[in-house]
Amino acid sequence: MERAELYRYKALLEKKYEELKQTVQKREGITIERAADIIDELQSVVERERAITTLDRFTRQLREVEAALSRIREGTFGYCVECEEPISVTRLKAVPWASLCLRCQQAADARDVEQHRPLLGLVGRAA
Repeated sequence: MERAELYRYKALLEKKYEELKQTVQKREGITIERAADIIDELQSVVERERAITTLDRFTRQLREVEAALSRIREGTFGYCVECEEPISVTRLKAVPWASLCLRCQQAADARDVEQHRPLLGLVGRAA
């Protein structure tokens, strides 16, 4: 990867890092509030769960961006952490913090689906 392109990714990742960091630090939606009305309290629980899920997603993405910046410093950015093959430019343009090439990402996603398959069966039976 050319030096200019690497600097462009670094700047983009640093900007994304700051955005995510600010978002993660805002936790107002997680506060627990009691309401006199059960419907209002249930609505509050749903909103809090949604805020927690969003915060978790942003925190995970923040860690991925931090790892990508670390790979830039180490000189391994743009290479798959699994197979060590180059990650396609198209993929890096879409997901600059990607640590896996498309093939390894698809394999990881398939493993995740297999791990969660028993849980999906339980959800279907409960409904």
